[in-house]
Amino acid sequence: MTRIDFTIYLRAIAMLLRAPSVLVAPALGAIAALILDQLAGVLTNPLGGAGAGIFTWIANVLFSFAFGMAIIQADYIERGLRGTFDNAWQETRRKAGGIILAAIGFWFLYWIAGYIGAMLGSLTLQLAFSLIAAFFLIYTIPAAAIGGLPGSLAIGGSIRAVRDSVLGSAILAIAFVLIFYLAPQFAAAYITRAFTLGHVEGVLIWAALEAIALGYLAFPFAKQYAGVAFRR
Repeated sequence: MTRIDFTIYLRAIAMLLRAPSVLVAPALGAIAALILDQLAGVLTNPLGGAGAGIFTWIANVLFSFAFGMAIIQADYIERGLRGTFDNAWQETRRKAGGIILAAIGFWFLYWIAGYIGAMLGSLTLQLAFSLIAAFFLIYTIPAAAIGGLPGSLAIGGSIRAVRDSVLGSAILAIAFVLIFYLAPQFAAAYITRAFTLGHVEGVLIWAALEAIALGYLAFPFAKQYAGVAFRR
């Protein structure tokens, strides 16, 4: 049975404060997502929004790629190595193809799972199928980024890692939902209301908080996957 290192969720704060450059890749991913969102509005609004999903899908792939780079740097730092931005970028460049293919596979299977649930005529099933797919694919990006497994191999590696550490994977999934999906959204909404900010400012704050959340989560993702895949 794989031992779960719960301390990583606390140690990640200190490591991120010591190496804030981990936030650079997620920040660039957030900026790219914002630009694509604006392009989607400009290009698809005259068509009634048709095709907007393609821009969202591309943004998700780019965000996942940025997360992969953050995971690489976090893995260096967590192992006590020289985790500079330049070192992480060099490794990311070598593994770029595999990470992108893994991200494409992740989001394709996530979409297929939700589509099957929707075809069954239930929003509940759509959400349930999407969540199940995301859970078993949760290590896809770490498997490509620090495991060096491209495309479908990263997907298989994720499924094996989840199977080998269901509890650790469940905790990681809950942390991801709380820290990346819920916390930035509610925090940005609160800050926007508290300081009477406009929509643009609110969106920028939301994106910045998402980048911080991904930078933080890169550490537990790297540690949990390495612990399962490499038995460190």
